[in-house]
Amino acid sequence: MKHTVDHLLDGFKRFQHQHFGAEGGVFETLRDGQHPSTLVIGCCDSRVHPPMLMDAAPGEVFTVRNVANLVPPNEPDNPHASVAAALEFAVLSLEVQHVIVLGHSGCGGIRALMQRSTLADSALGRWLRIAEPARRFVCTHHAGVSPERQQALAERAAVLVSLENLLSYPWVSARVEQGLLTLHGWYFDLHSGALWGYDTDARQFVPLVCPLEAAREKHDRTMIAA
Repeated sequence: MKHTVDHLLDGFKRFQHQHFGAEGGVFETLRDGQHPSTLVIGCCDSRVHPPMLMDAAPGEVFTVRNVANLVPPNEPDNPHASVAAALEFAVLSLEVQHVIVLGHSGCGGIRALMQRSTLADSALGRWLRIAEPARRFVCTHHAGVSPERQQALAERAAVLVSLENLLSYPWVSARVEQGLLTLHGWYFDLHSGALWGYDTDARQFVPLVCPLEAAREKHDRTMIAA
């Protein structure tokens, strides 16, 4: 069966009728600019769409997406710093009050990092080196667990690497110190539907939104069968 983009065009038409078909639509208030309060740095995985996950309306969330939801450390001489450019725009121009690094289970980028399945000098390999501290931590401190568990731990650890890298940008760390900006590390479990957040006091991820009972039971059955 040949795949086409016709269904995407049909979807745009539905979107157009919903948001532009009558006066007073949401985009009427957004024509002259945006004022989001939150920047989300998420993965480009097609299953993890931040505005949809948060039921956010257009204009609420400024989003940056890349493989494995990574934030590189501050490198002023990097001429292709797309994440840094978006971060700078969100923090200094839009003056967002929150930055969320949103990781997720089953991340293909972290899987490639853990399995060393990409060429080190490829574009993807160079990009994933940002998360190398997460891989080393898991391999050192959790060497005896299954590969699946190692990946899950590395997905969370990579979120922490990105949070640490965020603070390497002086205008981020300054606003955090001034109480104008708050950094968050979140982790979405695709199996159970739960959302976890990193608690800096407890130094671990804690549940922010627990899974629905049906999703929890299905996840438990899957784990037992495995």
